[in-house]
Amino acid sequence: MSELQNTQEDPVRAFLVGKDDGTYPISELHGLVKTLGMTINGSILLSRYIPTPQFGVGTGKAHEIIALAQEAEAECIILDFEISPTQQRNWEKEANFPVFDRNEVIIRIFAQRAKTKEAVLQVHLARLQYAMPRLAHSYGDMARQRGGSYGSKGSGETQLEIDRRDIKEQIAQIKDELKKVIKERETMRKRREKIPLPSCALVGYTNAGKSSLLNSLTGSGVFVEDKLFATLDPTTRRLSLSGSTGILLTDTVGFIRNLPHTLIDAFKSTLEEAVRADLLLIVLDASDTDVFGQYETVCTVLEEIGASKNKRLLILNKTDKEECERNFSLSRIKETGQNALEVSAKNSAGFDALIEAIADSLFGKIKEYSLKLSDTELLNEIRKNGILVSSEWTEDAVKIKARISEALETKLFAPPSKPLLP
Repeated sequence: MSELQNTQEDPVRAFLVGKDDGTYPISELHGLVKTLGMTINGSILLSRYIPTPQFGVGTGKAHEIIALAQEAEAECIILDFEISPTQQRNWEKEANFPVFDRNEVIIRIFAQRAKTKEAVLQVHLARLQYAMPRLAHSYGDMARQRGGSYGSKGSGETQLEIDRRDIKEQIAQIKDELKKVIKERETMRKRREKIPLPSCALVGYTNAGKSSLLNSLTGSGVFVEDKLFATLDPTTRRLSLSGSTGILLTDTVGFIRNLPHTLIDAFKSTLEEAVRADLLLIVLDASDTDVFGQYETVCTVLEEIGASKNKRLLILNKTDKEECERNFSLSRIKETGQNALEVSAKNSAGFDALIEAIADSLFGKIKEYSLKLSDTELLNEIRKNGILVSSEWTEDAVKIKARISEALETKLFAPPSKPLLP
């Protein structure tokens, strides 16, 4: 990947190229580039996009884009569509400055955001895997050879071959380190599983407000920033529910259209938090003009990681914003007939209905049961694994209202104890 010097005093000037084919708006690329810390000196939206082998666009159009970028005094061109290593090399030969696609932008953002050991390793792995086929465009003379000695590199081995071998060795080393980190994560997960609390995962498009929602619901202080991919590491907090020991609520890395597969592979262990969750809370930015497209993207990613069959609730966040009232894309979600819960992490609006829906999904509807006085130990079991809403003691029985799962109901209330109401 071509390197750019980027400082707060002198941010890199970028020229953006989008395509007008309805896949995703160029405004998303604007957000990505700004998150990367660059300034946008100009942009162009291609009315017709016909992929070509040399540049990904027609030769004449490529020259036109380069001329516009130079006129705008841009230091790089960023394309809102994927280009091959050969196409990237062709662009940079013509432009004489860095040219890259949205995939590289996303990987660079992840590299900036990685803080923990696992995130740093995952991002480093993704960067190396992405850079491997692009090594060639880093060299001017690929015929350059270096001599070798017995047992190291072969005589006549090119610098490119040496660097490729070095990257392969780094990839193998990082994968070994990741295995150790993942093993530690598994150990922590098994410890959590000993405490029989249901788990919910906050999933959704990047910058939809998942971390803010986690903070508002649990009173925690998870890092929040109004930028894309502010969260890379899963964070788990306990959400208390009246009448129960609570649930585990996990914040996860945000999704985006065409998330590079190198990142999906690298963050597989992180994304498993969503796969293992008892309930997925799909969080969407209700004020975004393309919220329906974002919902479709989230569903696609969930299918890719094997979480398409998990129980889910749809949450429309940021409903405090005025844009929601005139958001046509939001109306499309409502027209699907899904029970979308409207909330605001900013002012906690809609939280009562959200918590009620979470309780219904995880523990079932409230039912009435009658226990024998000799069965009162079941109350502790219900408090531990369900939600005890109320209890009333009589001379010969204990009448309770509770939420419990079907499995727990079968276990606890085998005949003769049965619920009073269906």
